[in-house]
Amino acid sequence: MHLNVEIDEGSGFCYGVVRAIGKAEEVLGTAGKLHSLGAIVHNETELERLAGKGLETISYEDFKDGKIPEGAQILIRAHGEPPETYSLAKERGYRIIDCTCPVVLKLQEKIRRAARLAGKDGRILIFGKTGHAEVNGLVGQAEAEGCKVHVIESEKMLRGLLGDGTLSCRGRTEIFSQTTKDPEEYRRICDILKAGIPDAKVNDTICGQVASRHSRLTEFAGSHDVVLFVSGKESSNGKVLYQLCLQANPKSHFIGNAGDVRPEWFSDGDSIGICGATSTPKWLLEEVAAIFQNYL
Repeated sequence: MHLNVEIDEGSGFCYGVVRAIGKAEEVLGTAGKLHSLGAIVHNETELERLAGKGLETISYEDFKDGKIPEGAQILIRAHGEPPETYSLAKERGYRIIDCTCPVVLKLQEKIRRAARLAGKDGRILIFGKTGHAEVNGLVGQAEAEGCKVHVIESEKMLRGLLGDGTLSCRGRTEIFSQTTKDPEEYRRICDILKAGIPDAKVNDTICGQVASRHSRLTEFAGSHDVVLFVSGKESSNGKVLYQLCLQANPKSHFIGNAGDVRPEWFSDGDSIGICGATSTPKWLLEEVAAIFQNYL
């Protein structure tokens, strides 16, 4: 069976993840041990590789309960953290290795300024996933200024808040987006908000690198017979991008690694497209592609 295989050049770690992992490996190279507050990347295979170098993922419960040794080095991943995390780390005597993505850091600063302007009578809306690490950090910025904040997960949720009077025209309203959300979905959310609150201020805060992947990936998936989308199961970005692939190509398959690939998915002469999330390492995409060497 002859197959044509192509790896999407735009897939692989985004800049923020590359930066965080690079810094982690640098610290591990000298210290041999580093604690990551939450998974540094939502990809199980990459986490196993880093664990082999001495990176230990710790939970927020252990961090807050002081179960980590005093003086330990704690890595803040690219998602960022709320202000209270830094205060607690200082109180516990931990050394912070701050790898917050510059794009996320800038967004945090914008939200904090907006919350200060909005005051107690206004509100900040964040389009994102409740409980997501980045969203928790963004919410924390608004709360630190004493401003009301609402996380909007869907159009239905926003319509409900507008309909029941939770959101009104009284006070200043600004909306921001988690950096990895779907640009088109955010646009629809903003249109609904502006229809209900015409004076609401809309902020374009989706990462440009992530946004460009949406249109590129739709084109890439549609140009192949079969698509293998490689991602960790916990990656929010992976779930969003996989749905884009599936819409463009019903023969798209979500896999974690090369071991998940099934021969029955392919026919002689098929063009295979391999792509992934912003949390998927390039080496893993290449590992998946390597299993097709006998078919080329």
